[in-house]
This record gives sequence, structure tokens and C-alpha cells, in this order.
Amino acid sequence: KNQDDAKSIAQMISKFKPTIICVEVPADEQEELNIEYQKYLENPEVPSVYYGEVGLVAFEVARESGVKQLYGIDHEMAYNYNIASEIDNAIDPTTLNDFYGNLLKYYPELNVNEETLTLLQRLRLGNTPNFLDFLILTNADLLAYVGTDDGYEGADEAAKYYHRNLRIYSNLNRIQVAKNDRIFILSGGSHAAFLGEFMKRSPKYEMVNTLDYLD
Repeated sequence: KNQDDAKSIAQMISKFKPTIICVEVPADEQEELNIEYQKYLENPEVPSVYYGEVGLVAFEVARESGVKQLYGIDHEMAYNYNIASEIDNAIDPTTLNDFYGNLLKYYPELNVNEETLTLLQRLRLGNTPNFLDFLILTNADLLAYVGTDDGYEGADEAAKYYHRNLRIYSNLNRIQVAKNDRIFILSGGSHAAFLGEFMKRSPKYEMVNTLDYLD
């Protein structure tokens, strides 16, 4: 069912008519990425399992759009977002505990049973502005409330995640683009959230509302 849904979603996104497609594959795996894409082009009736959504969605969007190659822009870096449970937090555990104890007060749209949602419904939820803010907050910014008496353990871990996403953004900026190019980026939610923040402030890019193409 997810494979059928993914193909339908790919057709929706293809209406954007992308000329450049970027995916969450490490930049140094570019050659392998496009070898797998060429295999898919030879037999598109067989769903690709390469990197999950890359094979299921990005390959089909690329095929529908006549794109000859895809770009891997990921940059893998480790960080510890569980640091709050591993140290004696002396900064502000009250705010942290209140947030996680009253999550629906801050993000009422999370009051859904995700298992009851279709793939398309999950994508729509995951691309709403408030949900993208939630992903940045929970993956990075909340860690600034975590640290020992004279330490910045949480902030330092959050900085690693900003660092990783800035490097992903740097990989995007390495791609030669023309004024009329249309760029589609398929990535996990938190990376999409960070990239959206970087790109909307950029003098180079004009952001398009993803939800306009998930309908």
C-alpha cells in the first residue's frame, strides 16, 4: 500500500516540474545513487528499495520529470540528543519537563494516531510550518536548556546538529543552478525544517509551499 501511495505522491510532486532533485544520501555516494537510479529507469515497474523514500519517491519524480541524475547532499555527523537524560541538568529542567509533560498544549496538531494516517496525510502534517518548527525545537533548540553547573553540554550537542544541517546546506549550494531551475529536495523532516529556514532567508532561492503539491 505504501508503495502505491508513494507512486501517487511522486506524481503529485512531479507537477512542480523539478529540474534538480536532491536527496538525503551522503554526497560521497553520488555515483552509487545514480547507478541505482539508472537501474530504476530500465525497469520502473519494479519499486526501488534504495534508501527507502529515495527509491520509492525521488526516483519516480525524477523519471516523470526527465531528470537525468540526482544529487546526494547529506553529510553524516553524530550528536547526542539524549544528553538531558545522561547528565544532572542544572540549567532549566523545569522548562524541559513542562514542555514534554504538556506537549499537546504547545503542539495540539500532534494529537493524532499516526498509524491511522495515510502516507499522504503524514507528509501533509510533517510539512506544516508549526510541525517543522517543532522538529527544530525538539532536535536541537531544547538542548540549550540542558547543561551542568558550568557546562554547555546540551548547547554543544545542539550545535553539532546545526553544524550537520549547515553542511547539508553547503552541499546544496555546491550544485550549479541557473535562474530557471526548480529544485526538489527529499529529506527527513528535521533536515527539511532546517533547510527551509536557511533557504527562505537566502538571496539565491525562492521557496515554494510544499503543501501546494501534496493535494
